[in-house]
Amino acid sequence: MTPDPASLVQFAALPYRKVDGATQVLLATSRDTGRWVIPKGWPMKNRKPHEAAAQEALEEAGLKGKPGKKPVGSYQYWKRLKEHFVLVTVVVFPLEVTRQLKSFREAGVRKLEWVSPLEAAKRVDEAGLASILLGWEEAKPRAAPRMAKARS
Repeated sequence: MTPDPASLVQFAALPYRKVDGATQVLLATSRDTGRWVIPKGWPMKNRKPHEAAAQEALEEAGLKGKPGKKPVGSYQYWKRLKEHFVLVTVVVFPLEVTRQLKSFREAGVRKLEWVSPLEAAKRVDEAGLASILLGWEEAKPRAAPRMAKARS
């Protein structure tokens, strides 16, 4: 049976935090190949896409936080199944991390690392994900420029 292409969508969390004013994102290794990825998974019954992404971040990296309701982008990758590969579209939601647990479901099978968005873009294999990471700083709201005092 051929999978329905419309159903081959996953939801991912792009976990981020600020440290000394600099943005860091969390990467995790995949269970099978050890590649650097962000937490992602299949849609979940009775959960909105951003909620499913946040749940994946909890299970795969022990992260709790506030998920954004609007995606920051999407990318595609070839997922290895038992006998073949399928093309999957991943919709990425930001996750502002407020807490990182030491114990979580996949703690023994994944390596986690906080890095700059630039470093993360260098580590991931998917060009579309790298593009999202490279655009991360530009997409974040910035403080309004300060007005110079008028001279009298």
